Amino acid sequence: MDGHDSEDPKQSTADMTAFVQNLLQQMQIRFQTMSDSIITKNILFILMIILNALDEMGNRINELEQSINDLRAEMGVESTPSPVAPVARAKPKEEESNKEEGPA
Repeated sequence: MDGHDSEDPKQSTADMTAFVQNLLQQMQIRFQTMSDSIITKNILFILMIILNALDEMGNRINELEQSINDLRAEMGVESTPSPVAPVARAKPKEEESNKEEGPA
């Protein structure tokens, strides 16, 4: 009986060791799963921020292009001679010719 009693504590210790090892392994798996989930969520969050920033930059580029086109249009209107300018230049010539015709 003494031999049988001495084996029970050894078996109990072995069972407890196996139980604790199994428990630690399960905890490790759960922590790894949670860690992977957190990393995945952080990556998705960062990607969303990047996509929003790219979208905002695209909008700003579109606004800048529109402003450049507006400025070009204004410069095109300002740089082309207005129809009044040639007439104003022509009038002095006509006036000069009228002055010449008048005294004659």
